[in-house]
Amino acid sequence: MSPEEQKQPTHPETPTAKQAQRSMLLTALYIAQAQYGHLNDEALQRVAERLGLPLSEVYSTASFYSLYRLKPVGRYVIQVCDGLSCHLAGGADTLVDYIRQKLGIRVGETTSDGLFTLQTVECVASCGTSPAVRVNDELYENMTPQKVDRLLDQLAGR
Repeated sequence: MSPEEQKQPTHPETPTAKQAQRSMLLTALYIAQAQYGHLNDEALQRVAERLGLPLSEVYSTASFYSLYRLKPVGRYVIQVCDGLSCHLAGGADTLVDYIRQKLGIRVGETTSDGLFTLQTVECVASCGTSPAVRVNDELYENMTPQKVDRLLDQLAGR
């Protein structure tokens, strides 16, 4: 080791360039989604290029998290928790069926007016207040069909 290298402090906690790129990936995907509306091929390619990561790694990360959308969705994305706690609280299936009937769409579809998209997700991290629904970035807890009615009316501006 040269005298100059000996002067440089080494810290095992200091991330490598590759680790730093990966740590920026979630934020970069979130920003790209906000700019494009969803993560289309162009958005994913741009993130990969900006961070110097393989496109396959960017796509793999984007497709893993329910936060990211790979196809166009409605103005309001309704994600019903389909996790164990929500099932045990008797809400997951009940809420999905109720919303499907109310909006006239199936899971994964968007209403014809482009206002609502219905999805199920494995967990919204609200087990103590299940059943839970997330609309875009807002969490709604202890949901019932009556609360769903009020929420949908509020979102639709009724």
